[in-house]
Amino acid sequence: MSAAPEKPQLSASARRTALLGAMFLMATSAIGPGFITQTTVFTVQLGAAFAFAIVVSILVDIAVQLNVWRVIGVSGMRAQELGNKVLPGIGWFLAALVFIGGMVFNIGNIAGASLGMNAMLGWDPQIGGAISAVIAILIFVSKRAGMALDRIVVLLGAMMILLMLYVAIVAAPPVGEALKNTVMPAEVDFLTITTLIGGTVGGYITYAGAHRMLDSGTSGVEHVKEVTRSSVLSIIVTGVMRVLLFLAIFGVVAGGVALTSDNMAAEAFGAAAGEIGMRLFGVILWAAALTSVIGAAYTSVSFITRTTTAVRTRNWLTIGFIAVCLAAFLLLGQAPQTLLIFAGAFNGLILPVGFGVLLWVAWRRRDLLQGYAYPMWLLVLGAITWLLTLFLGWNSLSGLAALWA
Repeated sequence: MSAAPEKPQLSASARRTALLGAMFLMATSAIGPGFITQTTVFTVQLGAAFAFAIVVSILVDIAVQLNVWRVIGVSGMRAQELGNKVLPGIGWFLAALVFIGGMVFNIGNIAGASLGMNAMLGWDPQIGGAISAVIAILIFVSKRAGMALDRIVVLLGAMMILLMLYVAIVAAPPVGEALKNTVMPAEVDFLTITTLIGGTVGGYITYAGAHRMLDSGTSGVEHVKEVTRSSVLSIIVTGVMRVLLFLAIFGVVAGGVALTSDNMAAEAFGAAAGEIGMRLFGVILWAAALTSVIGAAYTSVSFITRTTTAVRTRNWLTIGFIAVCLAAFLLLGQAPQTLLIFAGAFNGLILPVGFGVLLWVAWRRRDLLQGYAYPMWLLVLGAITWLLTLFLGWNSLSGLAALWA
């Protein structure tokens, strides 16, 4: 059996805090500017029927994260390290996909933060984007960067949920109709469901929480229950945010308001709560973008370093990553659409490749799991889900081919 990497020694309370941070890092990484736009557009298109798509996507996301967190948590190795153990080179291929996609999307995340600042305070977008990136950098400058990271993502995540809850209540959506459609949908759109899945557990998001968990010192068979609980809760937090956003938008649409602007989410918040709604939208968008900047940078750098890499080295690399993305944003003003499409296609490829490697470890490489007997029910559930990720990957390749043509 492989020797487990040496783990930092943490008290029980410190470990709980770190696991909470890992959980929220995954959840808030998924809740970015694209998440808000995507949820709004689908709610306008499908109405109450979107509730069914949300439920199905949450169930699939849980199946993915249960396997990802458990394999990484029990092995004590990051996804790319496991990949190189299975087939030399595939781990670095996975790392390249995550890193490239993460960098491009982080330009978009900074752009989202700039728009949030503009809606919240009326500041010039470039100034707002620069200030947001600097805030993210300061987290990693801190000597206790890990603790600062955990606390800021939990704080911002909780703030987003509370603010979204307020807007959802003010919008007064027909909750009964939404509940009915969770089990008896008026319309089922499979493409919408797969898009939601790719946006919630695609790319770097898949590994954000699990890699943070490793860095916090929680790994090994003895922590399986903690790992399982945290993986499920991370998806539930993401799901709660999507449900609240759906209800807020649905309440506006069901009330007869036609959302026609380029920024339908902001328009909906304004229709629901007036001027304060617009300001709250700015706060939520900024918080969602900032936590995504942090999550994308942290996770992307975790793919080009090892579990044995010094914390200070990882922090400086993360600072450099954010600084490069900020420079690109200031130079370009936004993430070029073509690059975002390419990055989205990379995300679609990352899930089947990375998830397939982890399932192979669970099935055939017990030596990498410290002799742990992997539950067959979880492996079968993962295999069924992996087939769906192949469909997502094929769609990504088709999109790349069309763009290249």
